[in-house]
Amino acid sequence: MTDPAAAAGEGRLGAERRGGTLGKAQRQHRIARVLAERPVTSQAQLVDLLGADGVVATQATVSRDLEDLGAIKVRVPGGEAVYAIPELPSEQVAPHEHLRRVLGDWVVEVRRSHHLIVLRTPPGSAHVVASALDRSGLDGVLGTVAGDDTLLVIVDEDSDPAAVATRLASLAGL
Repeated sequence: MTDPAAAAGEGRLGAERRGGTLGKAQRQHRIARVLAERPVTSQAQLVDLLGADGVVATQATVSRDLEDLGAIKVRVPGGEAVYAIPELPSEQVAPHEHLRRVLGDWVVEVRRSHHLIVLRTPPGSAHVVASALDRSGLDGVLGTVAGDDTLLVIVDEDSDPAAVATRLASLAGL
């Protein structure tokens, strides 16, 4: 079978730009997303689903990726066995009270600029707050970037950044 990208003169780099051949981390991220979104019963089905998403992967590659991700087969209602990736502690949602305690203990300032919120902490503490926010599942928060004593909270474009900043300040007791 001829690779359409190669036949079109794009070569491997062109396929990568379209999402075809991805690096291992990107491919595994897509696999995890597919498994979270729908039941997948076989490696062949997963290869087909990835292909429909524009990701080129062989069954052998998918097999290694599933192993690396720690995927297991679990029975779902109806008796069918599907692939699942057990949650890691870093991916589990932190309880609301944990977030309130972390923000209250470590956040000393909350400021906003458009869809970005800057939180200040004592030196060496920003990563603790960032991790708690990332695991909180707080509405409107896409993610964080942490430095030493400052972290950036990125607010979803469909959310009200002022409301998110106010909520963070309230949780921090500021």
